Amino acid sequence: MISHHPSPETLLAHAAGTLLAGHTVVVVAHVQGCAHCQAALTRMEALGGALMEDLAPEPLAAEAFAQVLARLDEPAPKPPPPPRQTNLALPSGLRLPVALRGAQIGRWLRIGRGLRYSRVRLPWAPEQNVMLLKVAGGRKVLHHSHGGMELTQVLWGGFHDETGQYGPGDIGEADETTEHQPIADPEGCVCLASLEGGLRLPWFTRLLGW
Repeated sequence: MISHHPSPETLLAHAAGTLLAGHTVVVVAHVQGCAHCQAALTRMEALGGALMEDLAPEPLAAEAFAQVLARLDEPAPKPPPPPRQTNLALPSGLRLPVALRGAQIGRWLRIGRGLRYSRVRLPWAPEQNVMLLKVAGGRKVLHHSHGGMELTQVLWGGFHDETGQYGPGDIGEADETTEHQPIADPEGCVCLASLEGGLRLPWFTRLLGW
């Protein structure tokens, strides 16, 4: 059962199309498996539509209709290929979210004992910092804070930190005020994460006297 959802502010930003592309991928991965958030988004989109109906109409440019007609003659774009995962060793039965369709998935790289990450490049937003994280059972991630928002979607297994216990389908949301040290459950975990502003290591900052 999913216990952790995106904040209402994050869902609203997603519904309005103002959420960063990397965060959007993580939210979509969550929403696709969460009836609660699907219903919330439907309500937000309906409210947005109602508000737009109350706005005064804006005149269209003279060439707008001709531009629309010209686009009707353009060939339909090909759907993006499914996410590539042939080089990734994933737990049995785990498939990458449809939200990663068209993304370029890198190989696992070791960043510590029992810790690996795979760079996820979004061709439509290559500057975004998105990754898959694979943590062995019982392993700890470095205690850290954030330079901006961090969204983490659990795809398999689970972890816990100062904010609670997270299992499959749960999404963790952190920001500049959050300091935590995720610890994987005994079976380990695989997560999809999007980071804004990178990680901050409080112990390193204190050591340097910043």
